Amino acid sequence: MKISEDKFVALTYDLTVETEQAGERELMERATEEHPLSFVFGMGMMLEAFEKNVEGLHVGDTFSFCLSPEEAYGEYIPENVAELPKKLFEVDGKFNAEQVAEGMTLPMMDTQGNRLMGSVLELKQDVVVMDFNHPLAGETLYFDGRVIDVHEVTPQEIAAMTHNEDSACSHCNCHSGDETGCAGCQ
Repeated sequence: MKISEDKFVALTYDLTVETEQAGERELMERATEEHPLSFVFGMGMMLEAFEKNVEGLHVGDTFSFCLSPEEAYGEYIPENVAELPKKLFEVDGKFNAEQVAEGMTLPMMDTQGNRLMGSVLELKQDVVVMDFNHPLAGETLYFDGRVIDVHEVTPQEIAAMTHNEDSACSHCNCHSGDETGCAGCQ
């Protein structure tokens, strides 16, 4: 069976990005056989360009492709870095530096009620510097992997992948240790 519309797909892959050293790449994320990337093809769970690159593959096929920033998470936009008053992060009038620390990714909401994730870049005296760009914005993404499963999707699999829409990455099992979601995800 080949990867096509409404098929359950499981993949292993290594995701790398270029480093500042020309010709070198850094491993950003790995999906293994024990914890593969699992999704339903064509349901809008994955980046469109990611799906185009695996469409038509069969179990056992390998893949190697790259996605430009435009195909993935866009260019890095400096204006998406904001200084927010520390008061916004207080609970019962107190700021907890363990819950809001440099390097953490936090769920946030903008003034229109849209949910977004922000990374804490810096803590200053009265402000928290937050970056609302996707962690992989501006990066060319290199995927190298293998297809480990393709089958007709079951109602149970659809329910399992869509039951927790509040999660940053509710449909797959390839978390890289943070809550920013998978690189192949939208």
